[in-house]
Amino acid sequence: MSAGEIRVAIKSDQDIVLARQKGRALATELGFSAVDATFVATAISELARNILVYARKGDITLRAVQRSTRKGIEILACDDGPGIPDVPLALRDGFSTSGSLGLGLPGVRRLMDEFEITSQPGRGTTVTVKRWRQ
Repeated sequence: MSAGEIRVAIKSDQDIVLARQKGRALATELGFSAVDATFVATAISELARNILVYARKGDITLRAVQRSTRKGIEILACDDGPGIPDVPLALRDGFSTSGSLGLGLPGVRRLMDEFEITSQPGRGTTVTVKRWRQ
């Protein structure tokens, strides 16, 4: 973990709340609008909830990022859970294996400017998303 990184271990609902709060605070510190900070917090909630539901534990890592003159926030959600056998299917609105509404990953993809997911069945999932300050 480098300086400027914020890591929250996800093992309980309280950890989801903590990760969300830290993400909102970092977004505000970076000059994001209240609406954009809420988008960041919501994405963190969804990613952390997926960790808890599917893998039981994992990590959310937050960091400030910069690309030329643009500032942004990067959220890295990692777990060593069962993985996602069909990522394209998991990214479809309404698809769920847990009985939820199936809005988690597709919703995160819509809320953020950049979205990348890697998953291997039996080895876990890593989701990396970025939101750039407007």
